[in-house]
Amino acid sequence: MAHKANLVIIGISVGLALGILIALLVFCAIRWYKKHAHLRRCTNERSVTTVPIRSNGFGTSTDFSASLSNTVAVKGSESGRKNSQFFLWNNQKKDRLASVSGIPKYSYKDIQKATQNFTTILGQGSFGPVYKATMATGEVVAVKVLASDSKQGEREFQTEVSVLGRLHHRNLVNLVGYCVDKGQHMLVYEFMSNGSLANLLYGGEDRGLNWDERLQIALDISHGIEYLHEGAVPPVIHRDLKSANILLDGSMRAKVADFGLSKEEVFDGRNSGLKGTYGYIDPMYITTSNFTMKSDIYSFGVIIFELITAIHPHQNLTEYINLASMSPDGVDEILDKQLAGGCNIEEVRNLASIGHRCLQKTPRRRPSIGEVSQAVLKIKQRRLAKEDTMSFASKDLSRAVSRIEDQQVELSMMASSKDRVTE
Repeated sequence: MAHKANLVIIGISVGLALGILIALLVFCAIRWYKKHAHLRRCTNERSVTTVPIRSNGFGTSTDFSASLSNTVAVKGSESGRKNSQFFLWNNQKKDRLASVSGIPKYSYKDIQKATQNFTTILGQGSFGPVYKATMATGEVVAVKVLASDSKQGEREFQTEVSVLGRLHHRNLVNLVGYCVDKGQHMLVYEFMSNGSLANLLYGGEDRGLNWDERLQIALDISHGIEYLHEGAVPPVIHRDLKSANILLDGSMRAKVADFGLSKEEVFDGRNSGLKGTYGYIDPMYITTSNFTMKSDIYSFGVIIFELITAIHPHQNLTEYINLASMSPDGVDEILDKQLAGGCNIEEVRNLASIGHRCLQKTPRRRPSIGEVSQAVLKIKQRRLAKEDTMSFASKDLSRAVSRIEDQQVELSMMASSKDRVTE
C-alpha cells in the first residue's frame, strides 16, 4: 500500500511540474507575440504618418518628409512628438542635406576665404546679409548668411535647399552650394550681376529699364512660375513673389529667387500662419488662410504693374491700379515717366490687361500661369512680327530706290550718247 501511495504522489508531482512548465511556456509565448505585434503597429504608424515627398530634376534626391494628418492614435503628448522630431532633425539634418542631388557642401573656412572674411557685402535681406564671393575654382557667387535675428530660420533654410536641390530651370536662380558649420547656415547662389528688379525700379540705379527689357522680364518671370506650377512634380507654390525676389543676370534675364517660404502643393494638415510680403499677398489668402497657385498669380499681377508704373506696392499701387481700371486707357495715366515716348502704348495696355486678370478678387477668375505666359508671349510675338514687316518694307523700298537710281543712270547715259550722235 505504501508503495502505491508513493507512486501516486510522484505522479501528481510530475503532473504539477509539467503543468507549471506548460503554463510558463504559454505565458512567454503570449508576451513575445504581444511585443512583436506592438512593434509592427508602431512601424505601421510611422509609415502612415510620414510620407516621403517625390523628387525630380537633374538626378533624383530624397526630399524632406511631409507629415500627413491621419486617424491613427499615437501615444504620448503633442509636445513630446515635436521634441522627438526636433531631436531627430538635429541629428540627421547634415545627412539629409548632404543627400540633395548635385549641391556641394562648403565649410565655414571655405566661405570665409571666398568672401574675404565677410567684407564684400552686396546687400541685406529678410534672411540675412548677402556677400559677393570668389570660390577656389574662380567662380563668382553670392553667399546668403542666415542672421541670428532673422525672422526666417532653419525651416526656411531647409526648404530652400530641398526645393532648389531638385528644381532646375533657366528662370530660377541656381543654388550652387550650402554651408552648415560652426553654428552658421549659408546658401551659395550663382551671382546675378544686375541685382534685383526692385533695386532697378526703385533703388536709384544709374541704369534704367526700357520697355523691351520690362516686357522680357515679365515673360521670364512667367516662365519661371510656369515651371514651378506646371513642370515640377509635385507642383511648388512660391508664396513670396515680389520684385525684390526677382534677380537679373548680366544679360538682363530675370530669375525667380528666395524659396524659403515655398510649399509643395500637397496637404500636410498644418496651418503655417500668414506668410508673404505686405502689398503682394492675395486678399483671399488673408481671409481664408488658404494659399494656392492662384495666390502666386495675384502676386505676379502686382509685379506686372510694378514693371508698368515703377510704383512700389507700399506706395498705394493698388489704389492707382483700381483708378486705372475705370477706363480702357487708364493705364496711360500711371505709366512710368521713364517710358514716356519710348514704348508702344498698345503693348502697355495689353500687358496691363493681363495684370488686371491676375488681380481678380475671386481666385477662380484668375488665369493659370500657362495662360499668362502665353498672353505675354503673344505681345512679344506681335512686336517681332511688326518689326519683320517693317524690315521687309524697308528692304523693298531700298530696292525700289536702287532700281530708280539705276534707271536714271541708264537714261543719263542714253541722253549723252544721243548728244554725241547729233554732233
